[in-house]
Amino acid sequence: MTNVELDGLRARLDEINGQLLELISERAQVVQEIGVVKEKQGVPKFDPEREKAMLEKLVASNKGPFTSGTIRSLFKQIFAASLDLQSDEHKKSLLVSRKTRKEDTVIVLPGDITIGGLSSVMVAGPCSVESELQTRTVAAALQKAGIKVMRGGAFKPRTSPYDFQGLGMDGLRILREAADEYGLLTISEIVDPAHLEPALDYVDIIQIGARNMQNFELLKAAGELNKPVLLKRGLAATMEEFLHAAEYIMSRGNTQVMLIERGIRTYEKWTRNTLDISAVPILKQESHLPVLVDVTHSTGRKDILIPCAKAALAAGADGIMVEVHPDPATALSDAAQQLNIEEFNTFFSEVKASGLFR
Repeated sequence: MTNVELDGLRARLDEINGQLLELISERAQVVQEIGVVKEKQGVPKFDPEREKAMLEKLVASNKGPFTSGTIRSLFKQIFAASLDLQSDEHKKSLLVSRKTRKEDTVIVLPGDITIGGLSSVMVAGPCSVESELQTRTVAAALQKAGIKVMRGGAFKPRTSPYDFQGLGMDGLRILREAADEYGLLTISEIVDPAHLEPALDYVDIIQIGARNMQNFELLKAAGELNKPVLLKRGLAATMEEFLHAAEYIMSRGNTQVMLIERGIRTYEKWTRNTLDISAVPILKQESHLPVLVDVTHSTGRKDILIPCAKAALAAGADGIMVEVHPDPATALSDAAQQLNIEEFNTFFSEVKASGLFR
């Protein structure tokens, strides 16, 4: 074979490569259109029966020189790349995605208090609002420590129906009055969509708890409010499921969403849950929303709260949540894991001294 013949064949090969590229690109565009239709219909992206039928048709049409096995392998790679393309397009379209919004979302609260951006936030308070005295005692201590946002549970979705379920709307009223007296903002969990509107008079931030992360009606209702929402990760939720839950809120128009890692359920028994530190940088990378870490529920151990809080901040968390009670031994919920006021002051001082709390 002469060099002229070889050059001619190579030129033909380049021409075919170009044609293949055009066809693959055209196929990719069709796949993207299919993905949009499937998204609207709410059907799965991957259709194994359809893929099997396409492969059988291709193998039946194969005239060589590739074997049937090679044809299957080649087109499976193309199919897999097409599925990845649909997933990438879906991620790009999510309102929570970093691909949609490059800059960090910063939640601005009353009093120019911010969550996200250049400063850290410490959210503290009792697991449950139990009485006016208990709540006012904690509020006074938090104000003295320089805390701006107080948490307190009024509706408590407990594992056992016989455990303390919270004071309901009375609890929210007590929380609001104590916060107003000491110049604090409030955050409390709402579990029923019907309670969202009445709660607006009492809370500055609506919390949606781990057990309600995929309560889609609650998420949609919260998305229709003009009120910041703190969404907790579910006990066994993947980060993809977590972000899609946040998308439910944002898709209804509420862009004031914060994420909080609160530990996931694993086989480990030495802690209440397993603190997924890796979730912090991944969520910060995948999403523009602020990310906080609840060190109390993720560990359930007062003796390791300080290092876990430091680890969370070092990983990029925008804030920390911790539970505080005047007398944890008498608490009606989570007695073993709540800090007393002296312990909280030590905790906060050491976290600030680390230089990680901005």
